Amino acid sequence: MTDKITIDVWSDIACPWCYIGKRNLEAGLAQTAADPDAPQVEVTFHSFELSPDTPVDFEGDELDFLAGHKGMPRERVREMLDQVTGVAAGSGLEYRFDLLQHTNTVKAHELLHFAKAQGRQNEMAERLMSAYFTEGKHVGRIDDLVALAAEVGFDADQVRDALESSRHLADVRADQAQAQAYGIQGVPFFVIDGKYGVSGAQPADAFAQITRQVWTEKQDA
Repeated sequence: MTDKITIDVWSDIACPWCYIGKRNLEAGLAQTAADPDAPQVEVTFHSFELSPDTPVDFEGDELDFLAGHKGMPRERVREMLDQVTGVAAGSGLEYRFDLLQHTNTVKAHELLHFAKAQGRQNEMAERLMSAYFTEGKHVGRIDDLVALAAEVGFDADQVRDALESSRHLADVRADQAQAQAYGIQGVPFFVIDGKYGVSGAQPADAFAQITRQVWTEKQDA
């Protein structure tokens, strides 16, 4: 029996292209699921902080943040956000940058590692990204993260204990160290079966193609 294909995804909760990439990967894998010999795939999310110096409570909107952080004119930032909103819509996502609450994401990454230990990381990643990009919810404060985790079905007290103790911070740092070792400088970044690196929010068809290719290679090995 052929081992599952591993897809390791480096991403940040606050990365608009990462949510689009997640959706496109899911759509690509859905295409392969209909194959007579459907590839077996295991997806794992890894931590990457785009702006680790961001305060938990950032004063201002996404325009303020990007204009200040990247030094871009506000009109150029507005055009960029409009563009990514359009791309997101093509992947079935309704981005609301007007509602978005910019924040530090390290605690959200710790929560993803808590969820991973419980075997429900994908559900938690989906809830966090949806909350951040489409619902305007805060994903940087422990109280808000506990509430989101409870919606997924986790025990609120256990989540709070994990976040307040920073139990999974070492796991976040290990992911970041691995990203550095791989030379990953931007996200999303996908490592397919430990062999192939795919950068950026590729179309669903591209994910389907490489998944089928790797599955064939594994069977022929």
